[in-house]
Amino acid sequence: MTGEPAGGDLSRLRQLNALAVIRVLQGQEPLTLTEVARRTGLSRASAEDVVRELLRMGWVAEAGATAGGVGRPARRYRFRADAGRVLGVDIGGHKVLAVVADLDGDVLHSARLPVTPEMGRLERLEAVDRAVAECLEGAGTSGGQVWASGVGTTGLVDGVGKVLLSEALPEWTGVDLAAHVRRLAPAPVLVENDSKLAALAERWRGVARYAKDMVFLLAGLRTGAGLVIDGKLHRGFANASGEIGALPALGWIRAQEHLSAASGEAGDVFAAARAGDRAAATAVRRYVKDLALGASALVLALDPQMVVVGGGFSRSADVLIEPLRRELDRWCIRTPEVRMSALGDEAVVLGAVRLALDDVEERVLDGRTPLVSRP
Repeated sequence: MTGEPAGGDLSRLRQLNALAVIRVLQGQEPLTLTEVARRTGLSRASAEDVVRELLRMGWVAEAGATAGGVGRPARRYRFRADAGRVLGVDIGGHKVLAVVADLDGDVLHSARLPVTPEMGRLERLEAVDRAVAECLEGAGTSGGQVWASGVGTTGLVDGVGKVLLSEALPEWTGVDLAAHVRRLAPAPVLVENDSKLAALAERWRGVARYAKDMVFLLAGLRTGAGLVIDGKLHRGFANASGEIGALPALGWIRAQEHLSAASGEAGDVFAAARAGDRAAATAVRRYVKDLALGASALVLALDPQMVVVGGGFSRSADVLIEPLRRELDRWCIRTPEVRMSALGDEAVVLGAVRLALDDVEERVLDGRTPLVSRP
């Protein structure tokens, strides 16, 4: 026994060091080796080795030298966000939204198609095909150039990209979305429930960036939840975490009925409540009571730092947030901060982009999918 790290341990250490360097370069001004070493905690020699390898792989590029000072100017390095592309798709009841993003997660092109909740499986999948094709063409990218795809959908999703159960969309249970999208972009396809992806997006680029523990409430024509625990999306043993709405006693199944019973679209009911209409205000109050009951159960179980409300009704924050906070005060030992999503109806597709980026980083950096240098 020599006490030296095993080969696998050394390989994993190199992968972690590479990921650390990528993370400090992403979205930043170009850095020198000394700055990279300081921000990652690596020695300068180790930072130099990692940067050299990332240059070879095409993840990093030289950005010129630092002017001024004595002696030879220090070289600077930048992350190559343009080295690859990922695809994000949000398949909902009223829209299909597709985006192509670079490796920083910045959207290069998007395509949105209207659909209806009553559409059958074939019509909805045809809309997915059209949206993805339009988006790829607009971004000047082919399906073969996509490194990974993330897909968000309503319903319970298994670990390989199939919809196990969907009560909101007809003929949607059993759809193999991973296989379908892989026909359009052959790289790996990750499929996840829309509430979970919205939670992931809020943690990444939304109002919950500083919250390690968070409950995301999808408030719209249906109600759902996504959970972030210790900074990571929580899926549960069978990917069914957050499905608290399955308990009829908690009211999420009937919550939206209060708004539809008030006549008109939900947006009209919120507008009428805002204008002082008593019947509309009563409908909104009943909706919030049902929403808060399930939310309180999650808060009591998880003790999160924040509750974020997103989905189609998030545009009516002014008539939702304060009543929701008061209801949580009634039931919770400690009421967390309650915020409205700033990502609007793009939360799910941004979460899909983040899901794809996570997969790219994991596969490339662990050596399962070597990255060929790009011109």
